[in-house]
Amino acid sequence: MAGGYRRISDLPQVIPVFPLDGALLLPRGDLPLQIFEPRYLNMVDDVMAGDRIIGMIQTRPGGERARPSLAPIGCAGRVTSYAETSDGRYLITLTGVCRFELDEELSAGTPYRQVRAAYDRFETDLVTPQDGGDAAERRRFAKALKRYLNHRDLDVDLETATSAPLEALVNSLAMGLPFDVSEKQALLEAAGLQERYQVLTALLEIDALEDGDDEPHSMQ
Repeated sequence: MAGGYRRISDLPQVIPVFPLDGALLLPRGDLPLQIFEPRYLNMVDDVMAGDRIIGMIQTRPGGERARPSLAPIGCAGRVTSYAETSDGRYLITLTGVCRFELDEELSAGTPYRQVRAAYDRFETDLVTPQDGGDAAERRRFAKALKRYLNHRDLDVDLETATSAPLEALVNSLAMGLPFDVSEKQALLEAAGLQERYQVLTALLEIDALEDGDDEPHSMQ
């Protein structure tokens, strides 16, 4: 676990957030980021001098163009890799720790946004889930993934991907595949690993359906 967090009380209640649509962070997932905007360079400077926690969050309709409304749920990550380029950019990796509900946005004096985070609903994020998914689910998933990759003309080692531990498989595909903002949010908000696995399978099947394939299975 990034940072050795054992309880939600170990996590900071006020965190800076990085609103970035299409960028999904999940518990124990690794998200590489290239930071170049001055306000987010400032944010990284501040978190590296503190607890190294940044909240990744998407936006939703509403608010001002320069300050859009934030989604109700994001994921707190710890900076686990940091490098500075010769032209002043930061290359960091965030490792997901725990999801949070946006309790309130604060009137902070910083150029970046800060929120009060409520982690209570997601305390189980701090515990690595056991691998799961029976053989039939794995076959259904592999079939859906193969069709999705063919439809999108994406090159992924299918055998290696489908044989990976379930959480690593779901995290890497949910974070890496080009789902839209609402789909990424649905993956983030899934109750746990098994539910996220079901949502991911359904999204892959829906994509195949749009290509004229068979009806997708029910998510139930």
